[in-house]
Amino acid sequence: MNLHEYQAKDLLKQYEVPIQEGIAAVSVDAAVDAAKRLKHERGAQVWVVKAQIHAGGRGKGGGVKVATTLDKVKEKAEQILGMQLITPQTGAAGKRVNKILIAEDVYLGDEADRKEFYMSMLLDRERQRNVIIYSTEGGMDIEAVAEKTPEKIYKEWIHPNLGLQPYQARKIAFDFGLTGEAYKNMVTFVTSVYKAYTNLDAALIEINPTLKMADNRILAVDAKVKLDDNALFRHPGYADLRDITEEEPAEVEAGKYNLNFIKLDGNVGCMVNGAGLAMATMDMIKLAGGAPANFLDVGGTANAQTTEAGFRIILSDNNVKAILINIFGGIVRCDRVAQGIVDAYHSIGSIHVPIIVRLQGTNAELAKDLIDKSALKVYSAIELREAAELVNKVLAA
Repeated sequence: MNLHEYQAKDLLKQYEVPIQEGIAAVSVDAAVDAAKRLKHERGAQVWVVKAQIHAGGRGKGGGVKVATTLDKVKEKAEQILGMQLITPQTGAAGKRVNKILIAEDVYLGDEADRKEFYMSMLLDRERQRNVIIYSTEGGMDIEAVAEKTPEKIYKEWIHPNLGLQPYQARKIAFDFGLTGEAYKNMVTFVTSVYKAYTNLDAALIEINPTLKMADNRILAVDAKVKLDDNALFRHPGYADLRDITEEEPAEVEAGKYNLNFIKLDGNVGCMVNGAGLAMATMDMIKLAGGAPANFLDVGGTANAQTTEAGFRIILSDNNVKAILINIFGGIVRCDRVAQGIVDAYHSIGSIHVPIIVRLQGTNAELAKDLIDKSALKVYSAIELREAAELVNKVLAA
């Protein structure tokens, strides 16, 4: 579950991570009030108005602006609130900005005394350990840094039983080239962020930039936090932080039926039971010359209700020109799935795209017979390759 910047900072602050202070606002008047409050409580004279969407690169798209007066805060808030913000991570459609963060300006003092760093924490699945990825090139696209100057990307792996060791935090501060008070503050900063990462059950914490201020304080100027959905039961209230307006509507709808759905850019809708089989199905579609429009795992208990929900979600994508259903009947009987497909077809009504069904396993022959005798625009297949090739054949017709 992705969080907004202001939410991420609130959580980090609970673990004594120094942050760029700010107040979220959903209206222009609230933005001005927030700026006044920061001026009164923090002595702020310059403010940063930051769009709150689940995407990076906001500044490049015009979603981060500096305001030097309260009138400018109002002006910048009016410009950003309600805009369709397009960044490298949003795609061409962009995302509507419904909320902004009014933050204090922390770029104070001599520019030569300041330095931006990059830091993130996540799980390295290959090594089965948490890893801290960091770089002296903060404030930039880390992908570009990794591509052009990979030697500036450092990694520190954390032993799962020992946790982050003091020498590792010191090594990170040393690799940043820090000394004296800044060095000590960075060691404390890294330790606090890692504590937040583990205690929050986060899947990712990314702080870019991590700022060394002119007075040697270390601050999280930005923060991206992704929480592990599977651990939300351990954190009452965290589920309330979810902003479904930032998510793909079809994925939100799929969640209501416990369907694992991810929208893609192709034209062949996929409905499969089992994540591994879904990946293999998408690979086969690509090998046959097609392009999957989604990942949809209906699980091992597919029935008429979940099948119908899957149909409706797939068909909500206007790019879908065909649907491939690939079910392996182990626990679930294929004939029941086939009957569910026929029932869902009738329930939805007119479906204008061809449907290819491949059912294997328990009662697969009975299932094929049900499909073939349904008189519906449904094509059956036995082998997965045959099903994928049949998809492309009907698309080309």
